[in-house]
Amino acid sequence: MIERKAIVPPGMEAVYAKIRYAPAVKVGSTIYVSGQIGRDAAMQLVEGREAQIVQAFENLKRVLEAADASLNDVVDLTTFHTDMRDLPLFMRVRDRYLTAHPLPAWTAVGAHMLGGAAGYIVEIKAVAVLPE
Repeated sequence: MIERKAIVPPGMEAVYAKIRYAPAVKVGSTIYVSGQIGRDAAMQLVEGREAQIVQAFENLKRVLEAADASLNDVVDLTTFHTDMRDLPLFMRVRDRYLTAHPLPAWTAVGAHMLGGAAGYIVEIKAVAVLPE
């Protein structure tokens, strides 16, 4: 049986303990990253559309680094958007973070209920595979 390991970067312990999910799970050389949103280390939503997208990517990067991986190891990206009109902005930010070739597979999903009262505009879920 392949070992499964929860990946919980410093500062995200409350997610694991209180909300009860792992920011990522590492199985063999594959890392499954839970949806990352534009919350800062104090668990507060950052203001501004671009700033929120940047924060979500920074959180993704932080989770991957805690698993001894990087954004270059991402092979699949799924993003959820409250407004699909944000895609051009999202893609500009994404292209600052995901530069390795080949680029990962990507699926963008409209999820208008994501924002709700909390005001989130994007959630980024990823799968990364460590090099052999």
